[in-house]
Amino acid sequence: MNQQTHREGLRQNLARKARFILLFSWPVPMLLVATLSYGDSRALPVIVAPVQQVVEFADTIEALGTTRANESVALTTNVTETVSTINFDDGQQVKKGDILVVLEKSEEEAELKAARAVLDERRAAFERASDLEKKQAMSTAMLKEREALLKQSEGNIEAIQARIANRVIKAPFDGVLGLRNISPGALLRPGDLITTIDDLDPIKVDFQVPSVFLQELRIGLPVKGTVQALGNRVFQGKINMISSQVDPVTRTLTVRALLANPNGALRPGLLMNISLSHNLRTALLIPEEAITQRDTRKFVMVINHAGDTATAEERQVFSGNRIPGEIEITKGLSPGDQVVVHGLMRVRSGSQVTIKAIQRADEPLQGMLEDTAKTEQDAR
Repeated sequence: MNQQTHREGLRQNLARKARFILLFSWPVPMLLVATLSYGDSRALPVIVAPVQQVVEFADTIEALGTTRANESVALTTNVTETVSTINFDDGQQVKKGDILVVLEKSEEEAELKAARAVLDERRAAFERASDLEKKQAMSTAMLKEREALLKQSEGNIEAIQARIANRVIKAPFDGVLGLRNISPGALLRPGDLITTIDDLDPIKVDFQVPSVFLQELRIGLPVKGTVQALGNRVFQGKINMISSQVDPVTRTLTVRALLANPNGALRPGLLMNISLSHNLRTALLIPEEAITQRDTRKFVMVINHAGDTATAEERQVFSGNRIPGEIEITKGLSPGDQVVVHGLMRVRSGSQVTIKAIQRADEPLQGMLEDTAKTEQDAR
């Protein structure tokens, strides 16, 4: 009885296992096949970007430079004299020839008055002698003597006027004055600093460029400069001078550019980031995310249209320069081609795809999808 009961239990156990295998094993292959078949026939959604043709595209050289005034002078005097008048304030904008400081010059002016009186007398004497010489009432030698005295007086006046001019300090060019370092009545000696004057428009910037770019450099090449202290504001300019010598230690050249500074925002001594454009050309650009790299080769997925069907084609491309977010394509694409930028992980060459949106510029992904959804809704 126990043996029969044992055999019956084994038979029932085997029957349950058989039903479990049938129930859970045979639908799986069918379900997998159905899933794979559905995946092969479904068009994959992608977002594409058109190949952009940029007419004015250039390579860029980056450098750090220091700003300098176009003209800069420390105003001093070459005589020892007291300050009579001050006609400027700190930081004042002045024009060339404006009188800034007048030193005491009353003694020189008195000498000038006396010298002019002597000059008038000697000029009259010369004129009388000239008339007499024409009438042969005076010798030519006497006329020459009177003429020499006249020229001596004229020279004395010029010397006095020069001494007076040394006591009047004028602006040598249009510019901005610095701090005033003198007061009325102060005794100035030769070399004592009165103030500074700087011409800030345009402003110079000197920077170093590696000698490997020597053939790319030329006078008039466009330059852009930004200063962190001014919120990275962009200043435009051009190369004005290229050093005739290469530094034998650093193998660099000193380049000087002139940048427009109409509002005087730039000051001498600022650290400036320089961007120098060269090799101007027409280029094709695509978003960097469209590139797939294998070893040293680069590939993109290009969309081929045949009626209402769109398929992806893998194509090898060759790249050039990079700019933030975009890369130059030198070979492999044509203007107007569309490349996949989102959905690359699922797309294979030959896959049928559905274009959900076209990416332009820096438009965010969410915005592109919302615009596409709205367009489709309006079409329905």
